[in-house]
Amino acid sequence: MTSNLSTIAAHAGSDPQGQHGAVNTPVYRASTILFPTLAALEHASATPFEGVRYGRNGTPTTFAFEQAIAAMEGGCGAVSLPSGASAVFVALLSVGARAGDHLLVADNVYAPTRNFCDRALAASGVETTYFDPRIGSGIDALIRPTTRAIVFESPGSITFEICDVPAFVAAAKPRGIVTIIDNTWATPVFFRPLDHGVDISVMAATKYVVGHSDAMLGVISCRDQARWETVKRTAMLYGYCAGPDEAYLGLRGLRSMPARLVQHQATGLQLAEWLQTQSEVTRVLHPALPGDPGHALWKRDFTGASGLFGIVLAPVSRAALAAFVDGLAIFGMGWSWGGHESLIVPYLRPPTRTAVPWTEPGFLLRIHAGLEDAGDLRRDLEAGFERLRKAA
Repeated sequence: MTSNLSTIAAHAGSDPQGQHGAVNTPVYRASTILFPTLAALEHASATPFEGVRYGRNGTPTTFAFEQAIAAMEGGCGAVSLPSGASAVFVALLSVGARAGDHLLVADNVYAPTRNFCDRALAASGVETTYFDPRIGSGIDALIRPTTRAIVFESPGSITFEICDVPAFVAAAKPRGIVTIIDNTWATPVFFRPLDHGVDISVMAATKYVVGHSDAMLGVISCRDQARWETVKRTAMLYGYCAGPDEAYLGLRGLRSMPARLVQHQATGLQLAEWLQTQSEVTRVLHPALPGDPGHALWKRDFTGASGLFGIVLAPVSRAALAAFVDGLAIFGMGWSWGGHESLIVPYLRPPTRTAVPWTEPGFLLRIHAGLEDAGDLRRDLEAGFERLRKAA
């Protein structure tokens, strides 16, 4: 089997001869599955991780998607979920933390991850310590006998700090602590966490995997069979399952994801480098830029960068900010990313941080570089800056 991710993405999970020659696995909309004999029914009951037995447990469509994701991630198996948030929640629940147990979570994680820890897990008596994502081997000093998992994003999807993943794995593995990464930003095209020893890789497949802003989908990949079975059992326990139409759209998007990410990366870097030259921008948050604090780690571990990054504006009024973003012709404002369209989202309040407070005085804006022409996108931003200057 090839190790080239473009080839894997084009063919993994595909079984034309099992689908009457059709290249793509059809959408199987199913709840009830019929069995021809008592023996077949008993076998299905005794082997919950094999085959099609009930719609919520999976269909040929979801299985094809999971097989393709596992092949891309280099994992033993994958589990599809109805959203990125549900994938994070199932991954956290799968570690089996109970009252009195402890989690280590990077300070820059996805807001729903933080909310789940602070509300659902805290209500069950599980304590969370938030740490500086740049702590590296210093994570060792935060580990307790009750620590069950280390949870992180690299980079964080708002402030873009890069974590030292091998350092986290080195601290966790000898103690039997589970490592969980949100790999939505890089996808396995640019970073394969399981190859670095991470136990669980989570993606909001809503983003780059689906790639067209038209489906909600999450997926978890696991490094070994036992971990995969635990995650699958947890998803089944809580009644989570991805819809067949969404799994189909995820599989369709996966086929072109490597090619799309090359363009997202190129356009994102062009915009980031140009934004560094604008007097209204005090910082560009992009780990692929040589001046970024996480650049050395990014260059060591990653093979590329996606189209998502951030900028910090010099302090301006809310009216000036509105003048900048309200008149944009190509960039849209919306709370997602990873699709073909470019997006920009201003953060009117500082990101929530407890380990390392956010102290930048200007507005933080998150930018997703889509598949439009880079020159057109730059001109759209140039016009925005002109409006900002006039309103300032």
